[in-house]
Parts: sequence; C-alpha cells; structure tokens
Amino acid sequence: MAGLAQQFTQLSNSPLSDTPGDSRSVNIVDVNGDGLDDVFISNGLQGGQNNELYLNFGNSVFSAVQSGPIVQDNSPSDGTTFADTDNDGDLDAYMVTWYGQPNFFYRNNGSGTFTHLPNAVAGTTGTHSETAAFGDYDNDGLVDVYVTNSGGDDLRDFLYRNTGNNSFVKINAAYLNENTASRSANWADYDNDGDLDLFITRESEHINTLLRNNGNGGFAKVNNDPVTTEVLSSITASWGDVNNDGFLDLFVGNSGNFAPQNNRLFINNGNGGFTVAAPGEINSDGGCSFGSAFSDYDNDGDLDLFVANGYCSGVTNNFLYQNDGTGVFTRDLTSLPSYVTPCSYGAAWGDLNEDGFQDLVIANCKRNSAAAQPNHTVFMNNGNNNHWLKIKLIGVVSNQAAIGAQIRVTASINGQSVTQLRDISAQSGYCGQNSLTAHFGFGAGTQIDSIAIKWPSGQLQSLGITAVNQTITVVEGQPSSVNSPLPNNVLAIRATPNPFSDSLNWILVNEKPFRQGRFELMDAQGKVVFSKGVAQLTAGSHTFHFPTAHLPSGVYSLRLISNIGASEAVKVIK
Repeated sequence: MAGLAQQFTQLSNSPLSDTPGDSRSVNIVDVNGDGLDDVFISNGLQGGQNNELYLNFGNSVFSAVQSGPIVQDNSPSDGTTFADTDNDGDLDAYMVTWYGQPNFFYRNNGSGTFTHLPNAVAGTTGTHSETAAFGDYDNDGLVDVYVTNSGGDDLRDFLYRNTGNNSFVKINAAYLNENTASRSANWADYDNDGDLDLFITRESEHINTLLRNNGNGGFAKVNNDPVTTEVLSSITASWGDVNNDGFLDLFVGNSGNFAPQNNRLFINNGNGGFTVAAPGEINSDGGCSFGSAFSDYDNDGDLDLFVANGYCSGVTNNFLYQNDGTGVFTRDLTSLPSYVTPCSYGAAWGDLNEDGFQDLVIANCKRNSAAAQPNHTVFMNNGNNNHWLKIKLIGVVSNQAAIGAQIRVTASINGQSVTQLRDISAQSGYCGQNSLTAHFGFGAGTQIDSIAIKWPSGQLQSLGITAVNQTITVVEGQPSSVNSPLPNNVLAIRATPNPFSDSLNWILVNEKPFRQGRFELMDAQGKVVFSKGVAQLTAGSHTFHFPTAHLPSGVYSLRLISNIGASEAVKVIK
C-alpha cells in the first residue's frame, strides 16, 4: 500500500557497478549453490563483447569471474535465461545473440563454472535472437526453451523441447509461423489451469501474441482480447498479480524508434480474458521502455514495478511505480538516488545482501554507436520496519528449479486477510530474470497463516502458520514442513569444531543417495544466515568446509534439507 517512499543507496566502488559495457540482460541467479544470488550480465556490442558474471560473497561484496566460456565468448549477446535443464541441482544457461551469430547453451558444472555445449540446442546457427525463456510447457519435469527473433530473412521464433541429457529438439507447429519481429517471451499460467501459457511481444507496430496451452503439448492463439488487439511496438512484458486476486495480470512496455509510446497494464478478469487498467500514470507515461520487473520493494504486501527506458531522444528517465494495494500505480520519484539513465535495457530484482528487502540491478547500453559504454546501475534497498518471507523451492517430480510453480501466501495485513501470489519464472521481463527465491512483504503483519504451493507436476502442498523475517526451503512432496526430520538417521550431520571460530566443518552421513540438498545455518531467531547447496551425493560420509569469520558470536542451528527429507537440527556455538 502506498505510503512513505522507500529509500535505496546506489552501489559504488564494486566491480558490479563500476564495469562499463554495452549491456543487455540482467539475471539474478545463484550459480554456485551457496545460497547467495549472483549476477549475470550479457553484453551486446556489435562485433562482440564478453559477458560478465559476478559472484556474491555477501555484505554487498561481488567478484567478477575472469575465466570460463560463459564470460569469454566475445559475442554480441542479447537475452539470457537460467534454469536447471538436467535436474542435477544447479542452474544452466541459454544465451542468445544478434547479428547472425549462433546462440549458446551453457551447462553448469556444479560449482558455478560452465561448459559450452554447442550441439545441445540444435538449429540456432546464424540467428538474430532477442531473448529466451525456459519453461516446462508439457509438465514432464524438464524445462523447454522458447527463443524470440527480430532480424534476418526468417523472423519466426523457435521452440525447443527438452528430451533429457542436455538435448533439445526443435518443434514445428503452426503457432510458430508468425513471421514478425518479436522481443520478449514470458511463460505464465495466466488461467490457473495447471500449465504454462506464453506471451510474446511484437515490435514495429504488430499485435502481440498470447498462446494458451491446451494441455496436450499444443497451443491456441488467443484472439479478440485487449492484450492481442492493440497495435503498438511492444518490447517487454511482465506477469504479476497486482491486485492480489489470485490471477496474474500483465504489464507490457512499448517503444518506437527513439519515439516514446505509452505502456499498458492489463488486468486479468479471471475468466480467461483481460481488461486495460483504468487510466493512470502507468498507462500514460510515454516511455521508450525496454525492460520491466515486478517486485514488492517496500514489503507492504503488493507488487510494485520498475521499467527501464532506453534509445530515447533527449534526457531519458527510468520509471519506478508504487502499488497502492489495489493495482493502481503511482510514479515513485524519490526512492531511487537517480532516475536519469544514459540508456537502459534489462533489469531484475533480488535480495543481494540477504536482508529481506529487494535490490535492483539495471543493465545500461550505448544509445548510439558514438556513445561511451556506461556502467551498470545497482540500487541497494535501505529497508524499513516491514516484515517479509522468502521461499526457495526444490522440485522433485517437477523440474528441480521449480520454474512454473505458483506460491500463495496468506497473512493479515492492516487488519485484512490478504493472499499474495508469486510464480517462479526464468524471464521476468525482456532481458531480465528476477531471483528464483520468491519474496513476499507483509507490512506490520507478524505471522503467515498459510502457504500453498502448486507445483508444475500438479502436486499441491500446504504449510501452516509460519514466522516472518526468514528464508525457508520447501521440497516438493515433503508432508508438511521443511522442519520435519527423517527418522532412523537417513540424514545425519555434525559440526566440528564446536564451539567454532573462523571456520566450521560440516560432516554429513546419508544412508541414501539424494539428488539435491541445502545446508542452512540459522541464528537463535531462526533466520537463515548462511546456506550452501549440495548436489547429487552418493550414500556415505561427506565433509564440507565453510568460512564463518563473518558471523557474530552466538548460538546457531545447522540442518540439511534435501529432496528425500530433512536432517535433525544440530546446535553449534561461536
């Protein structure tokens, strides 16, 4: 709900904020499984330019990865999407290029390093691709990928079905024959029927495309709806439940060629159709809009919106909108230290310093060939007294990164019971991917009444009363709560030394192999202060070493959560 402006501080003196480039995509993703979201930024300079990957070491400290193919391909890169394509517990990447260059599939080796697999996604040589989005459209537990194209002799998009073992096959279907330039692709279950639908923005004054999943592996084009009848030049799109009614609404950002166009917010009617939102700033600001992303940046219980603007004449300003709780947005002109941009492209939200508040990263670009390469813009959220909850999902029958899952959290906010909806997405807007950790704000509310998860597999899972101001991990199919331990020492952990000082050894004994797990170290209030992902362990004894010098003195609890269950918590003292 609208109120006092939230404040941000612009990050400086960091490789993440001080490295120039002709940048395109921002992906806030945990590539090395340490529980901290890292930042990937693609660069699209004509003639080629290396990309950037920044590992997060906590406390707003980032380090640039210097080696590896994902940061050394020297290609004119565009959009990027991350998901666990082979369900091995780490996030893989698909990155597209323009200027007739090949697209790139990168397999995560499990530690945040990547291997280029040129033959994994066939048929992408010589493309003019804009972006890509992972989504499991046939609900087989493997994420597929959709690719948009805007140049060359053939403007048709690509859909690749994941057949397992890092192999994708190209789908040929009538709904893929639209030969008009496209920009953004966004998967979302807008009609709440259990499968992912797809929205595609079309530039150059063409109508946009909404493909409704018919549940048998095919799609039907939605016609005669406001989202598919308006003739504008659309670049970005973002899904989000802006009025907390349980249905995903749609924002579409538009831009002419250095000519502003009004954007559009479409409200989901709940019956398969949409209505243009009532007149207001969000529909009349006239931006040259390229990137967009929803997030509750003030933790008041509703989704706010950031819009990145670029390739505009004169002074260009980015847009930040605050939601009043009913889906009515007002321009926030005071929260960010600066709104002026040389030229912005993609943007994404994530809690980079693990304080429960959403931070913002913006990829900036050259507005013309003569312009200098700008730095990225990073705004760290100063926080407030509002409460929050973050939820990490691990799929078991569903794809492991839980792309396509829906989470509904119910709590009392300002004396009213409010249910908020978040969907887990591999593309939050054009050339942008928000953190895969779902984030909820609750204002002054101090208790979550219920959590309901709808997994891509169709499985429904519920959790009861939950405390605020913590990050929880939920594994698909666990009976009730991630806190429920497995019996008979199926998973057992101990820590040495105990008490500990600057480092801690975590020794795991597992009687059964598991596919993915996560160590969590919690303080006395139950807040996760450190986490570390673990993938594909055979049965046996395993030792892990972690630095702990940054932790204050106190009493902590250590546990492991995995796809086969959770261990008992072990108390440790510093």
